[in-house]
Amino acid sequence: MSVIDGFQRCFVLHRRPYTESSLILDVFSEEFGRVTILSKGGRSKRSPLKGALQPFTPLLLKWSGGGSMKTLRQAEPISLGLPLSGVSLYSAMYINEILARVIAQEVPYPELFIDYLHALTELAQSDNPEPALRRFELALLNALGYGVDFLHCTGSGMPVEPQMTYRYREQQGFIASVRKDNLTFKGEELIALSERRFISKSQLSAAKRFTRMALKPYLGGRPIKSRELFMPRTRSIKK
Repeated sequence: MSVIDGFQRCFVLHRRPYTESSLILDVFSEEFGRVTILSKGGRSKRSPLKGALQPFTPLLLKWSGGGSMKTLRQAEPISLGLPLSGVSLYSAMYINEILARVIAQEVPYPELFIDYLHALTELAQSDNPEPALRRFELALLNALGYGVDFLHCTGSGMPVEPQMTYRYREQQGFIASVRKDNLTFKGEELIALSERRFISKSQLSAAKRFTRMALKPYLGGRPIKSRELFMPRTRSIKK
């Protein structure tokens, strides 16, 4: 069980100072989804949790309160923070940012929580963040109810053929097409999307095109701050 004596498995998505010694935490919990929590004295020099209430550190948290902001009662780190640095760190920051922007407060996403944990683990272990990012974006879209059938044409129900070209219709699906532009995909790319299996550069590129289009209505027009931080560091890999 995820709840142990009232504790919840959690990760901090974002934290900001509140008064001289406290913190407001934006937390992703396994059973309650995104929760805003006030940690009184959480950033004081004497706080035993000063180094623990950080993003990418697995935590057990217990809180109280019935309003939009809870009050932290207890916190225990499950383990040390995941070893993220360089490209993997900025990629994990990107995941935290889009997650905080698109999921509603206090709506449970237990399966997405596991997908999030898998994504962070994969980022910590891989030199190329792209597959982990694309898999998590697809998991996030699925959790939001954005169901797209990658294996059948919308309307006709005909199966997708690897060598054919298909055009994407927003929030509907794919139809066979002879045109080739930013909205069209090869059948083998759609099959890779359905399996979340990205081996070739073309499959990764297609996955990035699709997730950017599909996430745009949820993210709105505001820029992704983590992407702005990431780009000056490297031009070789883009989220």
